[in-house]
Order: sequence, then C-alpha cells, then structure tokens
Amino acid sequence: MSDNMQDTNGVLVQGHIKIFDPESQKVYIDKRNAIHYENMSLALAESLSNAGQGFIYEMSFGNGGTSVDPTGIITYLTSNSTGTNASLYNQTYTKIVDDRSVNNTDPARNKLETRHVSGTNYTDIVVSCLLDYGEPNGQDAFDTASATDSAYVFDELGLRSYSTSGTGRLITHVIFHPVQKSLNRLIQIDYTVRVQSLAG
Repeated sequence: MSDNMQDTNGVLVQGHIKIFDPESQKVYIDKRNAIHYENMSLALAESLSNAGQGFIYEMSFGNGGTSVDPTGIITYLTSNSTGTNASLYNQTYTKIVDDRSVNNTDPARNKLETRHVSGTNYTDIVVSCLLDYGEPNGQDAFDTASATDSAYVFDELGLRSYSTSGTGRLITHVIFHPVQKSLNRLIQIDYTVRVQSLAG
C-alpha cells in the first residue's frame, strides 16, 4: 500500500441506538454506542472478501452493564470494545436480525436495511429489532420490577457478526439505564451503524 493511499483514505464507523415503544412512541434510550474497531475491521474484511461470514447477524441483550445502589444511583460500566472475544457483561437474550436467514422468525420486523444518498461518502446500516409482547419467554407480566438484575431488565446490548463456527464476534456494544421488557409492552430497537469513507 502506498504512503499516498494511507494518507488520503480511511473509514469511520459510528453507531447510534434508539429504543422505543412503537405503539406509544415513548423513547426509552436515544444515544450513541461504542464500536469494537478490531472486530469491525474483521467483519468488514470478511464481508468484502465474500468469506461467508462477518455480516451483521444478531442483536444480543444483557443485564450486566450497570449497578444500582440502594439510593437509586446508577453506575455504568465501560463498553467492551477490545479483544476479539469481547462479549456483553451478562448476555440474557439474543435475536436474529438478518432478514435473509432462515432462522429469523419475523424478517419483516427484524431486519437490516442500507440507506445511501447519492453523492455522499457514507452509508447507513439500519438494524431493526422488535421484542414482541410474548418475548422473551419467562418475562414478567408488568413493567414494575423493583430489581434491576432480572434477566429481562436490559441495560446493555450489542450487534454480533455471523460466524460459520458458532457465536459471532461482538462488533458494537452500548450500555444504558435499565429498561424492562415485560408482557405488557412492545420494545423496538433501531440501531444505526454509519460507515463513512474519509478522503483527505
């Protein structure tokens, strides 16, 4: 690779997450997320080289990203964005969002879209994931949990790439204040990953 190419080109990846109720439009979380740059570089290379893996495949949810003291003060852990084996702190649920996968049970509402405006140097990957009323199995009937360590009081989530050998690599990770998934509420996640080509 020439020095000139190194000096004038690059790729920036940014992420943003919105968690909301699609019926009431109440927004629970609206924030940027951390990118795992090592795993993202592997995912991009595997996707571009048609290696049969590397593409976004699933969204993982967990409840280990925060701790809440008796007075209600929330302490947030740092996002896991180093090491190829990085994971959520305590993963409790996973949903396939690759709408081309035969394992996706609802590809109309759990899907990947690319959005690009002609003439710009960036493209957005919009990952949509809906947790319907009846999922996950074992959730509380109402959103009134007092304990934040319940399996479905989520405070972290991430995107994982597809792997032919098992669990995919964590390519993004975001930690937020606890949000309970219960039978009486829908929760939708719109996760935007922007891939931008940089030229100097």
